[in-house]
Amino acid sequence: MNIYVSNLSFNTSDAELNELFSAFGEVSSAKVITDRETGRSRGFGFVEMPSEDEGKDAMLGLNNKEVEGRAMSVSVAKEKEDRGSGGGRSGGYSNNRGGGGGYSGGRSSGGSGGGRW
Repeated sequence: MNIYVSNLSFNTSDAELNELFSAFGEVSSAKVITDRETGRSRGFGFVEMPSEDEGKDAMLGLNNKEVEGRAMSVSVAKEKEDRGSGGGRSGGYSNNRGGGGGYSGGRSSGGSGGGRW
């Protein structure tokens, strides 16, 4: 079971996240997501637990639990496919670039329009 954990303290490490969830069963992996540029925590992470029952127990036991002054939120992680919507945004960006070409064409037309006045 893949679990999404948010509202983590920016000081929480992978090992600490693993330790919190290990109290409820076996943890395959625990990862705090960090900023690519600064390496600092982004305040959320993912925990993988092989047993769905243990994962559900962990979610019930840890949701809203205060860790380092912050009440963390624990829920089932969305499937990776759902995050693929970022590709759609990329496609939108391509369309925007096409729009930029139209704008450029508009300036050319505007220039000749100016000559008509």
